[in-house]
Amino acid sequence: MKKFVEISRKLLLVAGVVGLMVGAADVFAQDAASASSAAEVVAPAAEVAATPEAAAPAEAAAAPAAPEFNKGDIAWMLTSTLLVLFMVLPGLALFYGGMVRAKNVLSLSMQIFVTFCLISILWAVYGYSLAFTSGSPFIGGLDRLFLKGMLDAAGNLTAAATFSKGIYIPEYLYAAFQMTFAALTPCLIVGAFAERMKFSAVLIFMVLWFTFAYLPIAHMVWFWAGPDAYTTKEAADAATAGAGYIFQMGALDFAGGTVVHINAGIAGLVGCLLIGKRKGYGTQSLAPHNVPFTMIGAALLWVGWFGFNVGSNLEANAFAAQVFINTFLATAAAVLAWAFGEWAIRGKPTMLGAASGAVAGLVAITPACGWVGPMGSIVIGVIGGFVCMLAVLKLKAILGYDDSLDVFGVHCIGGILGALLTGVFNSPDLGGTGVYDYVAGTWGFSGIGTQVWIQAKAVLITIFWSGLVSLVAYKLVDVIVGLRVTEELETEGLDTAEHGERAYHS
Repeated sequence: MKKFVEISRKLLLVAGVVGLMVGAADVFAQDAASASSAAEVVAPAAEVAATPEAAAPAEAAAAPAAPEFNKGDIAWMLTSTLLVLFMVLPGLALFYGGMVRAKNVLSLSMQIFVTFCLISILWAVYGYSLAFTSGSPFIGGLDRLFLKGMLDAAGNLTAAATFSKGIYIPEYLYAAFQMTFAALTPCLIVGAFAERMKFSAVLIFMVLWFTFAYLPIAHMVWFWAGPDAYTTKEAADAATAGAGYIFQMGALDFAGGTVVHINAGIAGLVGCLLIGKRKGYGTQSLAPHNVPFTMIGAALLWVGWFGFNVGSNLEANAFAAQVFINTFLATAAAVLAWAFGEWAIRGKPTMLGAASGAVAGLVAITPACGWVGPMGSIVIGVIGGFVCMLAVLKLKAILGYDDSLDVFGVHCIGGILGALLTGVFNSPDLGGTGVYDYVAGTWGFSGIGTQVWIQAKAVLITIFWSGLVSLVAYKLVDVIVGLRVTEELETEGLDTAEHGERAYHS
């Protein structure tokens, strides 16, 4: 009981510090007039139903018209949001849970389950606001703190932009969809330090990392004013100037190569290096306890990932079909690349390898899925599957780090490859879409070299910022509660040592 009270006290202390820092972030945001900032959130209903300045007083006083939403888009985005939830619970929990030893499967499941819930609440309190409202190029403001302002004066739901002019979804729905991304990403990190980190330390780290790593990267990559702001060149320039820093650069990330996978992968690498190797690593068997769990988890991740990628299209339109088939083909190609590569190198293809290959392909296609054609997606899948396989089988052994469930080797390496290859296969000459000019109404492409360089800069910014935040956060957590369990508790297993229960009873 005393231990619980002490940990609770420290968690509240950290939460208070985070709250003060979040409040300070708004002070340092770029000049954003309070009267107009709320109107710049995603794509507000206020812009959709704006009254001309010359309107008669009676007209100006009239209640704003309710924005019109497409029922098919709403149905698809509700489904996509649930699919992303399904990816994590139970998908990721089974995928990771099968790879750890039986004495740690519940502790890992608990870390994923509680982290997802914790970040979901923080997202509603301040996360959505800091990620998706105007502020500076690096972080948003507090206009949507506690999800306020999502109903207009008449009680209508405010609107969030899609990628088509004049097409909207309810902002509540957009916030819910993005919440699943925000809650999923920290859950990926736990695989890097599985079987040895304190539960209390995991939770405190996740609060810090989510606030200071995930939210700034999400804002820099994905925040913009929406397509309706792009009417003339001058208006387009002004709209882009108010977008996130990496968006302003012209980096392409359809569904989270930088925001989710590179971001989490680097945090995982820093964590496993600072916490150290598992007891017995390299000297005794630390084999997965249930590979069928891992295979089932990978299959559930594949299904859920259609919500992740295709849902990022934000509309149930014809273009969603291209994102769908790209996600399908890249994953299949990566499974084959990993399995046949492992067969050639180790003499036998494994189910664990094939399941890991599926995830590697999904990671690699994530930033590219809306920007490339089907043949490009296959190439990205093959490269992603094979290179991630080499990172897991060879690079980890050469460098000697204990990334328990290969978060860095699959998510970071796969995310980097996907981000860079997006710049290659976005070329219309290679079957890609190019980039749409909302002012001219045409598709264009700046050139492979130019776009790859932009993609590389986005990758480097993400690696640097996430790595720095992760380093500081781990060190703070180590001071507050300590990062690692004792050798005795690690030997016993975290299921009983941390949670007082077992997954299996003989």
